[in-house]
Amino acid sequence: MGPAQRNYSHHGTAVVEEIEGLLKVHEDGHVERLPTMPDVPSTWAPEPNVASRDISFNNSTGLWARFHVPNRRGQLPLLVYFHGGGFCIGSAAWRCYHEFLARLSSQANCLIMSVSYRLAPENPLPAAYEDGLAAIKWVRQHATHCTDELSWWQTKCNFSQMFVGGDSAGGAIANNVAAQLGLAGVPAWLKGVILIQPFFGGETRTASEKNSRPSMRSSTLSLAASDCYWRLALPLGSNRDHPWCNPIAMLSSPKLEDLRLPPLLVCISEMDILRDRNLEFCKALERAGKSVEYDVYGGVGHAFQVLSKSPMSQVRTQEMVTNIKAFIYDRLDHI
Repeated sequence: MGPAQRNYSHHGTAVVEEIEGLLKVHEDGHVERLPTMPDVPSTWAPEPNVASRDISFNNSTGLWARFHVPNRRGQLPLLVYFHGGGFCIGSAAWRCYHEFLARLSSQANCLIMSVSYRLAPENPLPAAYEDGLAAIKWVRQHATHCTDELSWWQTKCNFSQMFVGGDSAGGAIANNVAAQLGLAGVPAWLKGVILIQPFFGGETRTASEKNSRPSMRSSTLSLAASDCYWRLALPLGSNRDHPWCNPIAMLSSPKLEDLRLPPLLVCISEMDILRDRNLEFCKALERAGKSVEYDVYGGVGHAFQVLSKSPMSQVRTQEMVTNIKAFIYDRLDHI
């Protein structure tokens, strides 16, 4: 937003970056996050057989997570999940994430740890990536030491069967975390990675970014919003070919071929501006010899599974939940 385009809000200083209806960044650094999506308490139960609770696990950075625990016998796999929001907005307490993850926990028969991480621009990358890794380390610290305070989820968790996943920016976090964990070899307990419309970027526009059809423009992520999120999230002076934004860029280090990754599932939306970038990522994984499955969900846009209630989105969301469950349990069958 140039000087001629600046506007002012009740805060009294110029707005220098804005994503309409979601976010305003002021010249003095003040950030307004508009109340677009309601928060719900952990006690709210859209799925009667799933109990949810919040846990703080890093007081110095304010990290916390919402656990979704289905009422099932025996120990279940754990999915550590990161929400979307362009690294700048979002919360594990948002109603849309609480609903979707409670549903996924119930139908996929897994525990879910939904992580609320630090947000940009106050905390630019790599803060969210560091928080993702901190969440995994916290879980692993509790794999061998059960406490009365945490026994309600620890006793239900099979710590040898863990997955990381997320949608949009959360998908980028999950991918980065998996890459960091694989630097010393894929841990035996990490069975797979689930990326839903992962928020990647690049300086060269893809066809779905350049040629978005009118039906694509109704998607929740526009190209202007995507560019704004990256300006706010990346370190000052970086461009969209930074490896934190574009994991398959020529200058990315380590190279994709050298990464040790568990099997990946990538969920792509046909009407998403990220469609072609997500497809390029999957093809690059295949060329690098990685195990990757991907599904393209027809007729729906970015974040449809959490932000759209249309009949088509409901059908596609159930397909996604079914595919994620199959991916998780196919990995467990090979143990």
